[in-house]
Parts: sequence; structure tokens; C-alpha cells
Amino acid sequence: MKKTNVSLVTLAIFMTTFMTAIEGTIVSTAMPTIVSDLNGLEIMNWVVSIFLLMTAVSTPLYGKLADSIGRKPVFLFGIALFVVGSSLCGISQNMYELIIFRVIQGLGSGAVQPVAITIIADLYQLEKRAKMLGLNSGFWGVASVIAPLLGGFIVQHLSWHWVFYINVPIGIIAFLLVVFFLREPHHQSNSKLDLQGTVWLIIFLLSLMIFLQELGSSVNPLIMVGLAVLMLLALVLFFKVEKRVQDPIMPLKMQKNREFSIINLITLLISGVVIGFEFYIPTWMQGINGTNASLAGFAVTPSSLMWIVGSFLIGWMLGRWGIKRTYDYMLVVLVLADLVLIFVPIYTSFWVFCVVAAFNGTAFGAIVTASQVRSQVLVSRDEIGVATSFNTLMKYLGQTMMVSVYGITFNTIIAHKLSSHPALTQGMMNKIVSAANVKYLPAHLVPQLRQVLLSGLKGVYVVSLIVIILSIVFNQFYQDKKLKNKA
Repeated sequence: MKKTNVSLVTLAIFMTTFMTAIEGTIVSTAMPTIVSDLNGLEIMNWVVSIFLLMTAVSTPLYGKLADSIGRKPVFLFGIALFVVGSSLCGISQNMYELIIFRVIQGLGSGAVQPVAITIIADLYQLEKRAKMLGLNSGFWGVASVIAPLLGGFIVQHLSWHWVFYINVPIGIIAFLLVVFFLREPHHQSNSKLDLQGTVWLIIFLLSLMIFLQELGSSVNPLIMVGLAVLMLLALVLFFKVEKRVQDPIMPLKMQKNREFSIINLITLLISGVVIGFEFYIPTWMQGINGTNASLAGFAVTPSSLMWIVGSFLIGWMLGRWGIKRTYDYMLVVLVLADLVLIFVPIYTSFWVFCVVAAFNGTAFGAIVTASQVRSQVLVSRDEIGVATSFNTLMKYLGQTMMVSVYGITFNTIIAHKLSSHPALTQGMMNKIVSAANVKYLPAHLVPQLRQVLLSGLKGVYVVSLIVIILSIVFNQFYQDKKLKNKA
């Protein structure tokens, strides 16, 4: 049998990582134009959240399939589904069609991301694997840097449809590289797919995320109670099924490893911190500093660039300090960066945020990459796919849950502050967050509006500080054990 062409398969993995990573930021950039064209302001959040939901709920299933039937067929299926979903999104005629087609795209993304990382684990020895995972994470950073520029160019010179069409040629090339150059032994598995466990897991995750999405809104309380009951029922039934089936989708014995459980819990928490930093800093730049929209996004660019550096350094860090001390040091960096955001005065120079972003990005890149490597080496070789998909699932859950928590915190503080300023309105707050719309506000009210906005933003970073401190505490609850090379 021909050998795998490691270089070309790795190139295909990097291409698919870039393809799925760019989708989040570039769609956000094009969203105002999409909403204007398709008329759906009240449901536009579902265009983003449904993609995230479908990616999250499908990762455990694909991880199990990758271990059962092989990485290659699952990876190819994911790429194909993502390309088909992207094509359909591009021809959407209304917001409801776009949301439905984003479901397909998200289900493809759910296969591409964790299986790509699993293939890297198959291709590279442990000492080189951390570097390759770092490089793979680097493509996430590159994607987040160029996506605002690319999205703006596409919307201005082509149309928003090409935000989705751009994935098609990238996906097709990656698909062909995997077809012709990835060779793996034929998988003969007698294990049965745990469909029952999968269904209950999906119901639990969907109900949890919808519950968090609607928390703090004006939804009927009975609906929220129903979602909470459904969520708890699904969780109980999921664990009951997983205890008795022969081949569970998420082997509970992995959770008995304290280090594995805590590292993935920290992954969930810190992924939430990442989304809080990257989502709200551009709002700070426009609403408080008056920076224009295109420049505001670049305040987090150093985070993306230094994420790559942190990812590359993690191999050295783990070798020198081990996982526990590495986490401690990087979490302390996040604490210090977050304290700067909490205590800076209202008028703070742009460069200060760039420095904070650089430190944050280094720590984010190190922690996320370390969690991937450690999750893989803490389990047996035939469970690497499941462990990787579980780690990916934790990242998506963290982002989804913390976006909701941040939103509730931000909106509650803003509402409280507005109640004590009768001259200020929510409509004014909608304008102050955009540097281009400040000119439509009474000049004498702008400083007060910015103070209100600043209170909401600092509230978000107080929540982040609590989450980071919790991560430091959890990191003390396991022993950092030396492990043999399982590659």
C-alpha cells in the first residue's frame, strides 16, 4: 500500500482549518449587508448561533466514527458537507433559508475540526505534534486577522454571497488532496454506533444552548422551565445509556481521569474568556475611543498573531514546566491582562489594548494547544478521536455559554445605568456603539453615554476575571504525571 504523503495531507488539514475558522469572522463582517438584503434583524443572531450549535452537537458523533470506521471517510464527509452547505448559504433567498443551510454547514464543520486534529495526532510523533498543532492553530489566527479585510472587500466589490462561495474552491482542493494522498489501514470495527446516547446528548446540548440563548429575554417563563426540565431529563438519560451500552459515544471512564476532566473544564472556561475579549473589544474601540469600524477590529489583531507564538512555544513550556505550572503561569498572564481592562480610565490609547491583546493571545494559544495535546496523550490510542472531539466540544460549549452570560451581564448593567439617567435612552446606546453614528447624538450627552457603555464593558471583564480565577483554582485539583510517548 502506498504511504501517506504527510506534507500534502497536512496542507489539506491547514486549508480546512482556515476554511472553517474564517467562517465565523467573515460572516460577522458581512452580517449588516446580509440583514439589509434579506430582512431579518430580529433573527440574525441565529445565523451565527445555529452554526455553532450544530458544530458542537456533532463533534462527539464524528469523533466516535473516526475511531470506529477511520479518519479519512469521516473527514471527507465533513469537507463535502461543509462545501455543500456553503454553496446553499450563498444562494439563500431569505433569512430562514440561510439559517437552515447554516445547519448543514455547521454539521460539516463538526467533522472537519476535530478529525483534522486527530489526523495530525496520527501523522506526527508527540515531540513534533505540539508544533504542528500550534501551526494548525496559527491558521485560526491568520483567518481571524484577514477575515475582516476579506469580508469587507467581498461585500464592497462582489456581494455577500461570495462570503460563502469562497469556501467552495478551498474545500474541493482539500478534498482531492485527502482522497489521493491520505492512506490509512482499513478499519474493521464490530462496535455499534451509540445512537441512543447520541440523541440524548444532542437534545441536552441543544436545550442547554437555547436556554442560555434566551436567558434574560422576554420569553414565556413556562418555556424556560420546559427547556430546563428537558435539559436535565436528557442529561440523566444520557448518563444512564452511557453506563450500559457496550460502545458508548463518550466513554465515562475518560472522565474518571481527574487530569483529563479538569483540563477540559479549563478549556471550556478559557474559551469563554477568548470570545468575551474578541467580541467586546471592537465595541469598546468604537463606542468609547471613537475608532472607525475597520480599525476597531484590529485592536484584537495582536491576540491572533501572538496566539500563533503561544501555540509554537507550548512544546517548550510543557517540556520545561509540565502542564500544571504552564497553566498556572498562563492563567496569571490572563489575570493581569484582564485587570488592565477593568481599571483603565475611560480614555485609554489604542496601543494599550494592542499590548493587552498580545499578552492575551500568547496565553490563549498556549492553553488551547496544550489542552489538545494533553487530552490526546491521557487516553488510549483507540480513544484519541473521542478525546479530541470532546476537547473541541468543550471549546464550543464554553463560547456559547459565556456569550450568553456576558450578554446578560452587559445588558443588565446598561439597563440599570440608564434607569438612573432619564435623559439617556436605549436608542442612544444603539448609536453610541458605532463611531459613525455618534454625530447623530446630542453632543452634551455623549460623555454620559460613553460612561454607561464603559460600565457594561467593564462588567463583562469582571465576569472574565472570575472565570480565570476559577480556572486557576481548578488547576490545583490534579497531579501532573509524566506520561509515555503514545505516538
